[in-house]
Amino acid sequence: MSEALEIFALLCTGLYAGYMLAFLSGVMPALKEVDDAASFTLVMRAVNRKVPGPLFLLLFLGSLAFPAVSFFVAPETRDGSGSILVGVAAVCALVGHLITSGGNVPLNNALESSRSRGDERAARTAFEGRWNALHGARTLFAVAAFVLVAAALAR
Repeated sequence: MSEALEIFALLCTGLYAGYMLAFLSGVMPALKEVDDAASFTLVMRAVNRKVPGPLFLLLFLGSLAFPAVSFFVAPETRDGSGSILVGVAAVCALVGHLITSGGNVPLNNALESSRSRGDERAARTAFEGRWNALHGARTLFAVAAFVLVAAALAR
């Protein structure tokens, strides 16, 4: 049972980390080149409405739930370092989720609500730099969680 949970943890953390890396390395650098603030905010608002779909939510929640549950299920089947790796992976996933819910999501909501004010340049300025910094941090934690789960499974 614990190995199956670790495999699900590996899949969810890996796919989630890949998703975060794709945004970090491709989507956001491409949007940075968009000079028109109205186009930038239009695209980001659309992305923010579409992203929390079922597949994303499965990966988002699974990347935290599977390492956490795996840590508590049958720890005696792992050596001490394997348990530590899975536990630290769960902590990394939790920190990333806290960054998302406490930082990125409020910025997404503020960007959405700024639509009625009509100042797209100000909306972009308030959003882009902070969102990218937070996204970089949560991506780092997502990748760390994946690497730690992979290392635990390799033991």
